[in-house]
Amino acid sequence: MQSFLLRKESEMPLQIYNSLTRQKEEFVPLTEGLVRMYVCGPTVYDYPHIGHAKSYISFDIVVRYLRYLGYRVKYVQNITDVGHLLDDGEDRILKGAQREKRDPMELVEIYTRAYFDAMDALNVRRPDISPRATGHIPEQIEMVQRLIEKGHAYEVNGSVYFDISTWPQYGVLSGRKVEDQRAGERLEISEEKRHPADFALWKKADPEHIMRWNSPWGRGYPGWHIECSAMSMKYLGETLDIHGGGMENQFPHHECEIAQSEAMTGTPFVRYWMHHNMVMVDGVKMSKSLGNFTSVQRALESYSGAQIRFFILQSHYRSPVDFSKEAIDASAQGLERLMAARDQLERALRQASDGESAAEIATLTAEYKALFEKEMNDDFNTPAAIGHLFNYAREINSRLNSSLSAASVKLLRDSFVLFADDVLGILPERAAGLPADDFIDLLVSLRREIRAQKNWALSDYLRVRLDELGVVIKDDKEKSSWAYKN
Repeated sequence: MQSFLLRKESEMPLQIYNSLTRQKEEFVPLTEGLVRMYVCGPTVYDYPHIGHAKSYISFDIVVRYLRYLGYRVKYVQNITDVGHLLDDGEDRILKGAQREKRDPMELVEIYTRAYFDAMDALNVRRPDISPRATGHIPEQIEMVQRLIEKGHAYEVNGSVYFDISTWPQYGVLSGRKVEDQRAGERLEISEEKRHPADFALWKKADPEHIMRWNSPWGRGYPGWHIECSAMSMKYLGETLDIHGGGMENQFPHHECEIAQSEAMTGTPFVRYWMHHNMVMVDGVKMSKSLGNFTSVQRALESYSGAQIRFFILQSHYRSPVDFSKEAIDASAQGLERLMAARDQLERALRQASDGESAAEIATLTAEYKALFEKEMNDDFNTPAAIGHLFNYAREINSRLNSSLSAASVKLLRDSFVLFADDVLGILPERAAGLPADDFIDLLVSLRREIRAQKNWALSDYLRVRLDELGVVIKDDKEKSSWAYKN
């Protein structure tokens, strides 16, 4: 086989597109060997939709690949259960509670469980820490106090706002200029604020407001932006290596996080900002507000979690993906080919004879390892990495038709599973895979004995019936082998 790659190319360091600098940069963590990573978690007032699936699958890949490279990753992803304010200042949790006529915390428990159930079905590994905003009210109050002391925030009638006039860097992430922003345009209108772009750190609660806490400024609740800064710095320190979220969160959420965090600490808040693109439906962003969303739970009624995950990973995390039945159906066929390759390797390993691994196989696995890493090192290019997996599956299939030692087959199997399952997470176990395989093994073995007895009619009947069921048999002088049709 022709070598695809020079050694120096396979050793290309990991490059991440940094939204802050708008370019790819070599990834170097603040502390050698340790990655401190924070991703904005869900606001748990409804079921997660396919847009959430794209977000958390994308960052699951980042965590998996960093660990594959040998890093220890401390991954924090919050649960927003208070304070996610709409443009009109209404709390999303309260709005959901009113919609379903439930207590806010009852609503939060229902949809937090639904979120984790959905992520489990998509094979998204759980974060190391999942802090809740309501469990970190003291930390948020302390941060607001420090911002007031430093002159970056002011209190009015029980509410506290960040004063953007004290932070000239505001807009560094999104590229927006304060002077270009108009009152009421994605900004909460309030006569209390000195500038329309000043954002709430703490909000005074009306007497009928259910979710409220004591503070130095009276009974109230935190703003949306302050919670992520407080929780991320509590568990990861003042400077994070990676902060992830959706492109729609660049402004105002992440812009406000940078301002309040760096104003308080005087140190850079995040080294690498990562933002994923959106899921589209007929060219329009999928969102609950537009009513064009499909919940993960609803999608799982028609597709497996692996099929949904594979569909999302066939587009780059920074590219939009158009959600449609036709697109997932086509993607599912591709996934089936990769699963068939894995199953064929497992069968071949059970049937192979003892012996050392062939040098040719070691070379093949090394070349595809280099190809896979080259694409993943290029800002987690999963579509290109998956393309190499398909090529690898074809190479494997062509070699399994010859006699390979158990050591050779194991090397192929382990490397294929490492890329496809450990890193990409797209190869779940078949529901009844091994019993069915064992039964087919038994039929093929029985047919071999029938052939030895020269009962050609019965032998041909078994071959034809298995072919109709999607199993192809290949006979040679020494043994019979089989494979699922691709």
